Amino acid sequence: MGKLLYVLLCSTTLAAAEQSIEPPVETKLLARLSAAGVQIYVCKEEKGSAAWTLEAPQAWLFDTTGRQTGKHSAGPSWEFDDHAKLKAAVSTKTNSPDASAIPWLLLKVTESTGAGALSKTAYIQRRDTRGGVAPTAGCDASHLGERARMQYSAVYAFYE
Repeated sequence: MGKLLYVLLCSTTLAAAEQSIEPPVETKLLARLSAAGVQIYVCKEEKGSAAWTLEAPQAWLFDTTGRQTGKHSAGPSWEFDDHAKLKAAVSTKTNSPDASAIPWLLLKVTESTGAGALSKTAYIQRRDTRGGVAPTAGCDASHLGERARMQYSAVYAFYE
């Protein structure tokens, strides 16, 4: 009985996470790309104590064949091999069903340049994250300014 309850709770949590980051129903999926890279954190003083703060992501984007198609970096921004460039802002955020992974996001595109295949993107969804959370130790007054690069992967879906 306990195992069944655990499975039901996990699937309910997954369904809630997926639902809260869905783009508007009128959007159309343009592409789904996997990402592999790091979340870069810097040790900063905040409110009188030291804490790891996200500085930027740094990841490569891959299509379903495994071919590298672009990169993801600070802004947040995405730059593709066909010269399309996107910047976006977080619209919705929900915890990953995996507590050891960065949150799932729905981002709204705020800037688009270039005429590439994804230049008409209006929303970007980040899901299926693994890793990337801030370190739990090593940031104190004697380590201010140090950086930590935490491995992560995710799936990014781009919607028109």
